[in-house]
Amino acid sequence: MDGFDNIVSVKWLKDHLNHPNVVVLNGTIQKVSSNFQSEEQQIENARFFDIKNAFSDASAEFPNTIPSEIQFQTEAQKLGINHDDFIVVYDEFGIYSSPRVWWLFKTFGHNNVAVLDGGFPEWKAQKFPTEVKTEKQYNSGNFIAKYKPNNIVYFESLEAINKDPNFKIIDARSNDRFMCRVPEPREGLRSGYIPNSVNLPYQNILNEHKFQHKEQIASTFKDLANNNQHLVFTCGSGITASILSLAATLLGYNNSVYDGSWTEYGTLTTGNMQDPKQWSKEELLAYILIFVAHSDLEETKKEKEYILSRVDKDIYKRVEEKFNQDNDYQSIQNIIEAVKTHDYYRNDLADLFADIKLMAFADGGFDIMEKEAYHYLKKILK
Repeated sequence: MDGFDNIVSVKWLKDHLNHPNVVVLNGTIQKVSSNFQSEEQQIENARFFDIKNAFSDASAEFPNTIPSEIQFQTEAQKLGINHDDFIVVYDEFGIYSSPRVWWLFKTFGHNNVAVLDGGFPEWKAQKFPTEVKTEKQYNSGNFIAKYKPNNIVYFESLEAINKDPNFKIIDARSNDRFMCRVPEPREGLRSGYIPNSVNLPYQNILNEHKFQHKEQIASTFKDLANNNQHLVFTCGSGITASILSLAATLLGYNNSVYDGSWTEYGTLTTGNMQDPKQWSKEELLAYILIFVAHSDLEETKKEKEYILSRVDKDIYKRVEEKFNQDNDYQSIQNIIEAVKTHDYYRNDLADLFADIKLMAFADGGFDIMEKEAYHYLKKILK
């Protein structure tokens, strides 16, 4: 189809909306920590592409995990998608989750797919036709999925990729998240970043709800990577990494998406214990309990047993090693910094101090030094 590319304008879609092979998909997914209210209207004849449920592996440990080839094929056929369809994907934010749908179709062998530049906000701004959303049934399509492994990177490959100068890992999260200045939205997930990765917040290649001009995007990428490098994109859970993947594809870069992204990597790896901002909540709990247990210069066997009932043995071992390197002042500063990163609330702190008391009483007493450490922590962390 003439003019069909990886992105299309709202005018292009309006002109081709009634073409028998054009299928419009609404790939909206709610943003984390957003007051998003789903639109009641949609582009005419749009079909809802359910990323979270139908098109993710719901049984996986991490969110938005890519589905199996057969699952993707089955769900695409349920939407009435055929092998010769020209698919246009939009979302209700403009550019947010629609590139994830684009990336999924590319990864499962369907190249005739494009993202609607500006999405539904731009469509409405141009006063193009909409309709009320209704649930519909479709005749089963004949779409056949053909998995393309080069489009995706898994955790097991990252160590080798990190050592290979032909690859560059680029993180699409905000700079505050990348630099550990704010906590991760996912409860309990430590802050941090993949070693040797660089940061390109996805908003930096957008102009409000549309992509920037190609020349601007090319200049941004030029500062981060060489033309001959294979780019690997990561984010929180694989959604906004796909925005950068689409942009890189437009520029001609070979690229892949790390599907598990920081949620997987941060969970499966140990943080930098020298940087409290990268500690997990479990590491912080272990550090605080060890700190109180040592306030009387001796951690009893019962206290250690309690701590090990609350945290993993390997976590205890690396936290104890870090604690033994620190003096009292450093320990307090570490605790303050780590608590700030995890944005503890009143109930969280109540649970934390309950843990401290239970640990202190594990050996049958709450001596004066432990009490002083307990009250001091309450004072500085309230």
